[in-house]
Amino acid sequence: MTATAENRGVPLGMPQPPAASYPADVRARLEADAATVVARYPDSRSALLPLLHLVQSEEGHVTRTGMQFCADVLGLTTAEVTAVATFYSMYRRRPSGDYQVGVCTNTLCAVLGGDAIFEALQEHLALGNGETTEDGKVTLEHIECNAACDFAPVLMVNWEFFDNQTVESAKALVDQLRAGEEVVPTRGAPLCDFKRTARILAGFPDERPGAVAAGGSAGPASLAGLRLAKGETGPAVVVTPHNPDVPDDEEPARHPSSHDAPQQTSASDPQNPAGRTAEEGE
Repeated sequence: MTATAENRGVPLGMPQPPAASYPADVRARLEADAATVVARYPDSRSALLPLLHLVQSEEGHVTRTGMQFCADVLGLTTAEVTAVATFYSMYRRRPSGDYQVGVCTNTLCAVLGGDAIFEALQEHLALGNGETTEDGKVTLEHIECNAACDFAPVLMVNWEFFDNQTVESAKALVDQLRAGEEVVPTRGAPLCDFKRTARILAGFPDERPGAVAAGGSAGPASLAGLRLAKGETGPAVVVTPHNPDVPDDEEPARHPSSHDAPQQTSASDPQNPAGRTAEEGE
């Protein structure tokens, strides 16, 4: 008997209907914005990344309608657009919160408390990785290195930095976001909601007072190598003297990291793995 896809347990499903179109007024507005973006590039398909941010700014995530719009504007197939939209994690494929709260759980942040912060926020918000609060305010996720190791452990809210976090400060932060209180990042521009952030990432001006002038730089540890390369001398480094009372072959005390601690970590959460994000409508 010849095995079929169905009796092998492969779900066949029904083909999805074509994506719905934007309302006429929305499409006209987005087409005008898209023309501005496309005009910046010698090859129109190079505008795909900012156009995905543009359609994300419309609904808060990249929908099938948004991908069809990008394909129509750039003369691409929906498969080509989908391949890009599903590759980059900054493009959300399902509804998410006004504030994307990302906890860095890469090596240094994890060792210095990132795993503990992520676990505490999961419990505090009753969320798993990639889930959103019922009020639609906060989406929680663990993320990879944000190149801010000097300030570990680090959180990002809509890609703005919140440095040197603790469990308590992180919990207070998400409570303020949900309450609609003003929250000021450690470095960078003032916060705005995720839709507005997406529009800025699409390449449109940030017209908020003081936002463009706001900024921040790397910390002293990251800049040490640059100073040495320029021939600058820094303060003397204090090295802990050898303790003759401790045998050389005795293993030093270690702080348990996310790799060897006997506890559940963000990188191995069986209830909410960092796997494939569900497609719209699944």
